[in-house]
Amino acid sequence: MELEDGVVYQDDPGTSAMMSERELMPLVVAVLENLNSVFAENQEHEVELELLKEDNEQLITQYEREKALRKHAEEASGPVWEK
Repeated sequence: MELEDGVVYQDDPGTSAMMSERELMPLVVAVLENLNSVFAENQEHEVELELLKEDNEQLITQYEREKALRKHAEEASGPVWEK
Protein backbone atom coordinates (compact mmCIF):
# COMPACT_ATOMS: atom_id res chain seq x y z
CA MET A 1 0.00 0.00 0.00
CA GLU A 2 1.54 3.32 -1.04
CA LEU A 3 0.64 6.65 0.44
CA GLU A 4 1.40 9.94 -1.19
CA ASP A 5 2.14 12.92 1.05
CA GLY A 6 0.57 11.31 4.10
CA VAL A 7 1.05 9.28 7.21
CA VAL A 8 -1.23 6.58 8.51
CA TYR A 9 -1.82 6.55 12.23
CA GLN A 10 -4.17 4.65 14.49
CA ASP A 11 -5.95 6.01 17.53
CA ASP A 12 -7.92 2.87 18.16
CA PRO A 13 -7.20 -0.59 16.88
CA GLY A 14 -9.41 -1.15 13.88
CA THR A 15 -9.62 2.51 12.85
CA SER A 16 -7.08 4.33 10.82
CA ALA A 17 -6.91 7.81 9.39
CA MET A 18 -4.59 9.61 7.07
CA MET A 19 -2.86 12.78 8.16
CA SER A 20 -0.98 14.78 5.60
CA GLU A 21 2.48 16.11 6.31
CA ARG A 22 1.05 19.63 6.00
CA GLU A 23 -1.26 18.89 8.94
CA LEU A 24 1.42 17.11 10.92
CA MET A 25 4.12 19.79 10.59
CA PRO A 26 2.36 22.49 12.69
CA LEU A 27 1.79 19.92 15.42
CA VAL A 28 5.46 18.93 15.45
CA VAL A 29 6.53 22.59 15.47
CA ALA A 30 4.17 23.34 18.38
CA VAL A 31 5.50 20.38 20.36
CA LEU A 32 9.11 21.44 19.75
CA GLU A 33 8.38 25.04 20.74
CA ASN A 34 6.65 23.84 23.90
CA LEU A 35 9.57 21.54 24.67
CA ASN A 36 11.99 24.43 24.24
CA SER A 37 10.06 26.70 26.61
CA VAL A 38 9.71 23.94 29.21
CA PHE A 39 13.45 23.26 28.95
CA ALA A 40 14.25 26.96 29.51
CA GLU A 41 11.87 27.09 32.48
CA ASN A 42 13.49 23.98 33.92
CA GLN A 43 16.93 25.58 33.67
CA GLU A 44 15.64 28.64 35.54
CA HIS A 45 14.27 26.40 38.28
CA GLU A 46 17.58 24.56 38.55
CA VAL A 47 19.44 27.87 39.01
CA GLU A 48 16.90 28.96 41.64
CA LEU A 49 17.26 25.61 43.40
CA GLU A 50 21.05 25.98 43.56
CA LEU A 51 20.70 29.48 45.03
CA LEU A 52 18.24 28.20 47.63
CA LYS A 53 20.59 25.34 48.53
CA GLU A 54 23.40 27.83 49.07
CA ASP A 55 21.13 30.02 51.22
CA ASN A 56 20.11 26.99 53.23
CA GLU A 57 23.73 25.96 53.83
CA GLN A 58 24.58 29.49 54.99
CA LEU A 59 21.61 29.54 57.36
CA ILE A 60 22.56 26.16 58.83
CA THR A 61 26.15 27.33 59.32
CA GLN A 62 24.95 30.54 60.98
CA TYR A 63 22.56 28.59 63.21
CA GLU A 64 25.29 26.16 64.31
CA ARG A 65 27.67 29.07 65.02
CA GLU A 66 25.09 30.94 67.11
CA LYS A 67 24.14 27.75 68.92
CA ALA A 68 27.79 27.12 69.83
CA LEU A 69 28.27 30.75 70.95
CA ARG A 70 25.16 30.58 73.14
CA LYS A 71 26.34 27.31 74.70
CA HIS A 72 29.77 28.80 75.30
CA ALA A 73 28.25 31.94 76.88
CA GLU A 74 26.03 29.85 79.16
CA GLU A 75 28.98 27.71 80.27
CA ALA A 76 31.13 30.78 80.91
CA SER A 77 28.54 32.49 83.11
CA GLY A 78 27.86 29.33 85.07
CA PRO A 79 24.57 28.32 86.60
CA VAL A 80 22.63 30.86 88.58
CA TRP A 81 21.87 29.51 92.03
CA GLU A 82 19.34 31.13 94.28
CA LYS A 83 19.64 30.65 98.03
